[in-house]
Amino acid sequence: MAPRAGSVTYLLAGAFHRLAFDDWGDPAAPVVVCLHGLTRNGRDFDALATDLARDFRVICPDLPGRGRSDWLKDPMLYQAQHYVSVLGHLLAWIGRDVAWVGTSLGGICGMLLAAAEGSPITRLVLNDVGPFIPADSLRRIRDYLVASGDSPFMKRFPDLETIERHLRMVHAPFGPLTDEQWATMARNAARELPTGKYTLHYDPRIAEPMRGHEPADVDMWPFWDRIQVPRFVLRGESSDVLLAETFARMRESGAQGLEIPGTGHAPALLDPTQIAAIRAFLTG
Repeated sequence: MAPRAGSVTYLLAGAFHRLAFDDWGDPAAPVVVCLHGLTRNGRDFDALATDLARDFRVICPDLPGRGRSDWLKDPMLYQAQHYVSVLGHLLAWIGRDVAWVGTSLGGICGMLLAAAEGSPITRLVLNDVGPFIPADSLRRIRDYLVASGDSPFMKRFPDLETIERHLRMVHAPFGPLTDEQWATMARNAARELPTGKYTLHYDPRIAEPMRGHEPADVDMWPFWDRIQVPRFVLRGESSDVLLAETFARMRESGAQGLEIPGTGHAPALLDPTQIAAIRAFLTG
């Protein structure tokens, strides 16, 4: 099964831009939106979407500056509050209720959207993110992202194999993956340059809002408390983004949960067990 390529136009900061997405399954089926993490793109969900498309229409957008979506002229717009505005255009275009699956940043956007009055989100899956994010994890992410954006090496990978080796190192917490899965992830994360070399498929300026900024703990519990729909949370066993105590508090407040052993931030959602758990929640 192959997805259909789609896009919607949105208005942000006085200019129109294009948000690209992959569209899987029967257009008349119930809708699931799957949103990726900070430096990733919608192709992260190919395995999950292939499974869910038997019963759902699955829409996997590329956030601004990632994948096939337009880059933004002003890099300071690469922030969660603007992504939520952009995704509001997508939800308005869909025009009906949706379930939401969000990894990391995709889950932050999902929480903010699900907490809004009149939200069309009816079920919420959060992959290794919650309403409290410690400053130490944000500092680690900032340092990696800024260093990557400044590194000439990141703009001239000689081949896909080199990108794969890089991803195996920086995304080791994704969990145990097969050689084929790593190779697929490298293909989906790469953009070929006119020189024949490769770079990662995102605008390196997404780091700009973090540059020179000292992170603080992010407390979104007030948003969490406003979410009334069923919630399912996956946590990597050694995650530094979704702490064990945050995960426990989310479950105490009514969310279902699954902890993934041998994994950090964030589970890749390629394992059949993870996919089956998400399917069971969405169809339950």
